[in-house]
Amino acid sequence: MNSPEFRHNCAQKLEANVSRLQQMTSFVGFDGFVDEIVQAVDKRESALSYQRLPVISDFSDRIAAASGRSTNIELVNQLIKLGGNGPIMANALAALGLKVNYLGALGYPQLHPVFRGFSQSADVFSIAEPGHTDAVEFEDGKVMLVKSVSLNEITWPNIKERFGAERFGALFGNCDLVAFVNWTMIPFMSDIWQSLIDELCPHLEGPRRTIFFDLADPEKRPLEDISRALALMLKFQEHFDVILGLNEKEACEIGVVLGLKERPSTVDGLCELALEIQARVPVETLVVHPVTYALAVTDATVSVIEGPKVRKPLITTGAGDHFNSGFCLGKLLGLTDSESLLTGVTTSGFYVGNAKTPGIPDLSRMMQHWPV
Repeated sequence: MNSPEFRHNCAQKLEANVSRLQQMTSFVGFDGFVDEIVQAVDKRESALSYQRLPVISDFSDRIAAASGRSTNIELVNQLIKLGGNGPIMANALAALGLKVNYLGALGYPQLHPVFRGFSQSADVFSIAEPGHTDAVEFEDGKVMLVKSVSLNEITWPNIKERFGAERFGALFGNCDLVAFVNWTMIPFMSDIWQSLIDELCPHLEGPRRTIFFDLADPEKRPLEDISRALALMLKFQEHFDVILGLNEKEACEIGVVLGLKERPSTVDGLCELALEIQARVPVETLVVHPVTYALAVTDATVSVIEGPKVRKPLITTGAGDHFNSGFCLGKLLGLTDSESLLTGVTTSGFYVGNAKTPGIPDLSRMMQHWPV
């Protein structure tokens, strides 16, 4: 399916809709993190030179060997940047051309300096201090060491007091795309959703719009909490076209919550699992994005698109959020699932390979000069 002609046609559609995108609005929330991208040192050769621990198993072996004793693992900072699923996704949507409204934990009462650039490209509102993440990156993945207690301030009463129920309702009721992400790290997110269903959804008017949910690695949350979140998402389906985004690990965890049998870690196995999840949680679209490809299920039909080959990734933290922004953009434009998946994997691939967020011209060039 991912042929040069298909990519060329998709690039042309994106280019033709640049002015239309500029008329679209999004409302994203509610997290916020200061991300420090770091490497773990294996051997330090000098004050300026070291060998990193290349893969996650090396890191885990080093930690396991310290059991009953102790150890010191040096972390070398590579980059300090805005973080959190919401800010990264919203920042990417802004770069792609949408008008973005963001509400979250970006510093309170003053905006944290790491979000100042973001505030220049989006309308940003903050009601809590951000969390902090040491993202330890390896050649085969990353380990996120997170401090998130400040996100306990993200509650419906605080939203109403520090932002305003009327302002919230105006954005929630009118933006083309609504996205609530990082459910796992926001303890009161389900309560917020329930309040929106009870207080705001009954008064929504106009055409159906799109709402996107991302659980963000729910492994640490109790099964009953995850089940409640899934049930609440389905209630939004009465008013919105709901998109649920998962990575491969999250899809497997949701499968366990739903009591589905384990599938092999193959494309076919993940497609079968996604079909079963969507049958049990019948949102409009379920999208799953492993590292090298992505798939979507709408109306019990699966679409699969292979991603670009990025030989030397410069950054991986935030790749999934960039995928989500590209996929949602495609769906907003009325592209097919396959075209939306291509837009998603290209957005993510460009970010990973260049360590910067793409605009539409970047996506078009990459689609027409595909890395192989």
